[in-house]
Amino acid sequence: MDRNKPTPAVAAALMLAFDHFNADLFDAKLPAPMFVWQRNKRSRGHFHGDVWKDRAANSCADEISLNPDLMEERSEKEILSTLVHEMCHQRQHHFGKPSRNGYHNKEWAGMMREVGLEPSSTAAPGGKDTGQKVSHYIVKGGRFCASCEMLTGAGWRFPWSSVDTRQPPKPSKSSKVKFTCPECEANAWGAPSLRIVCSDCDERMKSAADL
Repeated sequence: MDRNKPTPAVAAALMLAFDHFNADLFDAKLPAPMFVWQRNKRSRGHFHGDVWKDRAANSCADEISLNPDLMEERSEKEILSTLVHEMCHQRQHHFGKPSRNGYHNKEWAGMMREVGLEPSSTAAPGGKDTGQKVSHYIVKGGRFCASCEMLTGAGWRFPWSSVDTRQPPKPSKSSKVKFTCPECEANAWGAPSLRIVCSDCDERMKSAADL
């Protein structure tokens, strides 16, 4: 693996991880997917079945995506758990009965538990195991834990890690604030930049920021 060529290095690492989990957790039944990266603030990854076509042959490939913006804040084990999460969607696509696009049903939840991941809408104990948006948490001592430790124990690592390109949320600014006269305590509301004078007291009314 040439680490100076980031695209093939990362692709090779992902393919090695996929092949390992496919053999260890899915009886080597899953077809090799096309890996893509998608920066989506609402998702850690996604799966789409049969969305790539071989230009020279009559065959299709599935797509598995991971979100590079989350690489810095998550461990390799957590990132790999997202890969296996999407592989469960792939298993259901080929060998089960998936629900409408994006919905996580009971069958999928059962497949997750089989490989040592607990489905949860909150990514923590107590969350719903089915729904439109369902994450997971890793079961301690489960099959995924053991399989992941086997992979990383053999020296597997992500050769590259993306920086987080997400912009920090802008602080919310209320369109109106309350102004109060210091003499008669009359109130008025307006934009924070206004200078309001009480007509009865001839005093400048103050907002909370002025106090």
